[in-house]
Amino acid sequence: MPDGESAFLTWLEQQDVARDGVPIGIGDDCAAVRIGDRDVLVTTDMLLDGTHFDSQHHTPEQIGRKAVACSLSDLAAMAARPVGAVAAAGLTQGRGIEFARRMFLGMKGMADQFDCPIVGGDTTSWSQPGAVCVTMFGLCPPDRSPVPRSGAQPGDAIYVTGPLGGSILGRHLTFEPRIELADRLAQAIELHAMIDISDGLAIDLSRICQASGVGAVLDASQVEAVISDDARRLSDEDGGDPLRHALFDGEDFELLVVTPIQALDESAFVGSRRVGQIAEADFLLRHKDGTTNPLDPGGYEHPL
Repeated sequence: MPDGESAFLTWLEQQDVARDGVPIGIGDDCAAVRIGDRDVLVTTDMLLDGTHFDSQHHTPEQIGRKAVACSLSDLAAMAARPVGAVAAAGLTQGRGIEFARRMFLGMKGMADQFDCPIVGGDTTSWSQPGAVCVTMFGLCPPDRSPVPRSGAQPGDAIYVTGPLGGSILGRHLTFEPRIELADRLAQAIELHAMIDISDGLAIDLSRICQASGVGAVLDASQVEAVISDDARRLSDEDGGDPLRHALFDGEDFELLVVTPIQALDESAFVGSRRVGQIAEADFLLRHKDGTTNPLDPGGYEHPL
């Protein structure tokens, strides 16, 4: 079996046993636990110093903000809204109480923006680089189910909600979770599947395809329309193709939306652009001349 995060997650999904009271288990942006007559969504994210942030260059407020924003983005991917969160931090010894206070204020500022109280957690310290973990709970409106990864159907249109690539230049710290946009989309149109683009367009689309048992064709000319200015700056620096940054860079935190609607009203859903279509099978990139070739479902993946 290959090593790596994706292989481990696939193995974990095989260990999950369906049971009453857990309508959504391992393998989506959030799990769902039934409490009374409501499905409570649960997500958790661990951020590590040196991988997801750099405490030598990023402020404690930026670190705390990102920790909460990542979990909010998972809820947005299910078209849910937050109801509360708990946070745990493993702080590097010597950082001091002022660092901890500032990081919490960064968390609180982001959480307050979406009416999400931080209701508890845990704080420890050690000699190693720091880690921050946020667990968040959410709900969909009573008349609406969470949007899974597993509902894509051949012929569906694929959209993204904003620019892609190059987030390492700073957008990975400042992105706005798409809670409000996801809510508007869910109210206005039929949504078959969603995911937040945390590891890259190609790999996150492949996760929808795997969960749904379908393929996809991305249109290179349409993806080029959502290449970010940061991706183009990176390409100027590294000599690479900006399209590759849009396809494979991580931490864009835009939504990847799969819907039977073939044309969204961009005046209502500002920034949403169509980039491809769900297919019966295969995972392809269509070029401007109409030819296709297999698309590598690559992106950021934690080595194990």
